[in-house]
Amino acid sequence: MPTLSDERGTLDVAIVSYRCKERLHDCLASLERHPPSAVAMTVRVVDNGSGDGTLDMLAREFPDVSVIANADNRGFAAASNQAITAGRAPVVLVINPDTCLEAGTIDTLLAVMDAEPRVGIAGPALLTEDGSPDHAAARSFPTPLSSLGHFTGLGRRPRAPDALRSYARDPAAAGPVDAVNGAFMLIRRAALDQVGDFDEGYWMYMEDLDLCWRFGEAGWLTWYEPSVSAFHLKGGSAGPVRSLRLDYAFHYGMYRFYRRHYAPSRNPLLNVVVFAGILTHLGISVARTGLVRTFSPQDDGGREGKEAEITGQG
Repeated sequence: MPTLSDERGTLDVAIVSYRCKERLHDCLASLERHPPSAVAMTVRVVDNGSGDGTLDMLAREFPDVSVIANADNRGFAAASNQAITAGRAPVVLVINPDTCLEAGTIDTLLAVMDAEPRVGIAGPALLTEDGSPDHAAARSFPTPLSSLGHFTGLGRRPRAPDALRSYARDPAAAGPVDAVNGAFMLIRRAALDQVGDFDEGYWMYMEDLDLCWRFGEAGWLTWYEPSVSAFHLKGGSAGPVRSLRLDYAFHYGMYRFYRRHYAPSRNPLLNVVVFAGILTHLGISVARTGLVRTFSPQDDGGREGKEAEITGQG
């Protein structure tokens, strides 16, 4: 494999869109403003049957972008894999349509990969719309206790035990982390060839954590680099209220991740408690969503695209 910063190298960019035409336009415009300086860039958009004029917008305003048009919504993992496997570049940038690049971000992360061949995935700091840090940009793998701390808010209290607050990582500290956010993942193709692409058993949510887990199991590092950043509009792709399908996908993702990576080595009784907790949280979430829709009616256009809170734990 050539050096990643080699002038002959290329970068594949994979974006999945679903009914987020304006956000996708802004994302692509930011890629045009801040391309990598030392490698050529090929951008592929997989549209999951948006039917909202996205394809016309792409043809009119971004004719150099390669487009894969699905007839229906295949979900994030499967659609991302379509874009990944369509390219051959030594590095792939998987980026959400509600994420916008800042100057130098790609170049810096490519340099990180050049300097450390064990880095399989790299991600930058993520900033919300008001410029504040998105703490989901660098994460530890969730545990039952850290998930409890997150969902109850106990983990965000100043004197919370480490076990309840271990999900979040220091947003200012560069270096290896358990996982970065699927809103922006720079991925080494050689690692994908060894480990595999996104697990399509996750229709939405947790597929980024799962990929980072599998990379770590295979000896690859996931690197967080806060010296550069990207803007991530949380909720920008699917709206502020999840549909029932998204709610189910999020909780199924939690169940699948735990079942695949934790349950085999845990006490069966603990597993039953965890699975019951996930089911209970799904019921609470569905009920809360119903109340929000009842008292704050909105037309979300049936949005089922990649919500900005990638794992629902942002």
